[in-house]
Amino acid sequence: MLALLKSTRSSTRQGKLEHGGMPMSMKVLKIIVATEDDARKTKQKAQENAQLAIENAQNAGKEAIAATLSRAETEVLHLIHLTDRKATEEAKVLASKTANRQATQRARAERLLDSAADMIVERIVNG
Repeated sequence: MLALLKSTRSSTRQGKLEHGGMPMSMKVLKIIVATEDDARKTKQKAQENAQLAIENAQNAGKEAIAATLSRAETEVLHLIHLTDRKATEEAKVLASKTANRQATQRARAERLLDSAADMIVERIVNG
């Protein structure tokens, strides 16, 4: 473009106002207008591509969030199931231990009751 402008100046100085049947300044203006149009089109296309890239990135992000939420929900449900199973097993173990302790305490209480009854009978008889 700079070479063309220099060419125009030198042609004008030499008295040549035309180049290829067209005044040189008009040719330069047409080139500038065409270049500006190309720049506008390029800018428009770049903006469209950028918008498309943004939309694609947003969609990919939404899909990634949805997939992550789905995996998290599945994992939470699995952990709840495991926790419930473990709690049930621990409750059974605790119930068994409690039943054993209750039986042990009942047997001890019955022995103490028998011993107390023997002592009461002995005191009443020996009185």
